[in-house]
Amino acid sequence: METKYQQDARVFKAFCDPNRLMVLEQLRSGEKCACVLLDDLEIGQSGLSYHMKILCESGIVESRQEGKWTHYKISEQGSQDAIQLLKAITTPYGTAEDTSCCNK
Repeated sequence: METKYQQDARVFKAFCDPNRLMVLEQLRSGEKCACVLLDDLEIGQSGLSYHMKILCESGIVESRQEGKWTHYKISEQGSQDAIQLLKAITTPYGTAEDTSCCNK
């Protein structure tokens, strides 16, 4: 069984690579087909697939299949969860903004 720390680390791993940050930048304008992402980035199909797997597993990105192509978009819920996670782990205990009691 995966621990909360392992789940949290998965979110931060999504932001720890320049290629994944470039993908997220591309997705800020809306849903994109993998074929469009491939054209915009200087990585091959297997490299894109690897990075998209990490982004999707983190919950930051959602995917859907359409024909032979996969389409990706930023997950509103995943984005909010990442913001809350960062806020929770960087807020000192005992402050008004400490929500750690609610995240256990």
